[in-house]
Amino acid sequence: MEAWALLIAATLNAGTLVALAALGLLINERAGVVNLGAEGMMLVAAIAGFAAAVHSGSDLVGFLAGIGAGALMALAFGGLAIYLNTNQYATGLALSLFGAGFSAFVGQNYVQAKLGPRPSFAVPGLADLPFIGPALFRQHPLVYAAIALTALLAWALARTRAGLVLRAVGESPESAHALGHPVRRIRLMAVVAGGALCGLAGAYCSVIYTPLWVEGMIAGKGWIALALTSFATWRPARVLLGAYLFGGVTMLQFHLQGQGVQVASQFLSMLPYLATIVVLVLISRDERFIRANMPASLGRPFHPGG
Repeated sequence: MEAWALLIAATLNAGTLVALAALGLLINERAGVVNLGAEGMMLVAAIAGFAAAVHSGSDLVGFLAGIGAGALMALAFGGLAIYLNTNQYATGLALSLFGAGFSAFVGQNYVQAKLGPRPSFAVPGLADLPFIGPALFRQHPLVYAAIALTALLAWALARTRAGLVLRAVGESPESAHALGHPVRRIRLMAVVAGGALCGLAGAYCSVIYTPLWVEGMIAGKGWIALALTSFATWRPARVLLGAYLFGGVTMLQFHLQGQGVQVASQFLSMLPYLATIVVLVLISRDERFIRANMPASLGRPFHPGG
């Protein structure tokens, strides 16, 4: 039972990393913008957050540095793709490649660096409960913040004027522009907000989840977050569920190894990504379902002049 409680706790921890980034990308895509640069943004944010935490001794400073790095890179992407009308897919790929190279270069001096003692967290009165205490109530505050953010985002998209305007921009930017909404400004704000969440995810990876800096440490999680938006059919609650599914499969390999299951480690390492591919293939079989939920103007540039 203790081993299963630890598996659940590790699943929530691993899932939070992907969920934060995926929720940010969902905001982008609800506004009609596809940003393939999540991997690069998360890598730059990871080294920025780790370096800031090392020098300041504060995890909070590290998170803020990661958020700033992600938002800055997203701002550059938005300026190119939204205002200069460069191809969104090519610009995102370039951002991802730049982030991988830049983070590797900047991070050379931090490979051996170490953070101070890691704090432990517990919800008073609940953390000591048998099984569910260690499974659910000894998590970093960002784990609970990700759940709260999911609920807030779902409510905002469905119930608030800002959320409805964001969705309108993603569905028909021409109609939103005709109604007087600044489409490109709204898209830029959505992209920057998404970049900030990707940055928070990157900083969480290097400051809390690992915690250390290694070149390429995001290891494809940015691409998984991008895939989760389609898996979740652009709905926040499903994004969180998909993130926990990925986190559970990721942690399952370590759980099986700990239980002495004789399976090749290479195959176990493949499991999270294999599971993601299988789910995407199954979902993609129903094109009408995807089209009914996908923002109609996803990936399409908008030119106010015509």
